Amino acid sequence: MSSRTRIIVLHKKEVIYTVIFAVFGVALLCLLFLMFSSGQKKEEQQPDTYTAGVYSSSVQLGDQILDVEVSVDADHINAIRFTNLNETVSAMYPLMQPALNDLGEQIVKKQSLDDISYSQDRQYTSMVLLEAIQNALNKATL
Repeated sequence: MSSRTRIIVLHKKEVIYTVIFAVFGVALLCLLFLMFSSGQKKEEQQPDTYTAGVYSSSVQLGDQILDVEVSVDADHINAIRFTNLNETVSAMYPLMQPALNDLGEQIVKKQSLDDISYSQDRQYTSMVLLEAIQNALNKATL
């Protein structure tokens, strides 16, 4: 066995490139790990609240029946509107449409019926509409 001393010549440029590529490789692996591991946790934490669709509830106003529609997807309230508000009803009850618009904006923004504010001049109208909206959301709840 002859033992011969081997001399390895490393160029400074090759060492620098190797270190840079190794750092990029480790950074890429960390990035991929963070991207794919965090997405699974979010899906498990937030179960669906509603069954997606459009749900309605009726409000009796004298001899007229007015339908309130609530549009929801899996976890958001998207829109609230009247479906059969004709001119006669809007003339007899002029606060209905403005009250629903005000309540609808607040509910869509807060995604809840809790802590909804309404003015004193629309108090009873707003309470009737909130009850109808709650009934429609109960139909949508899983």
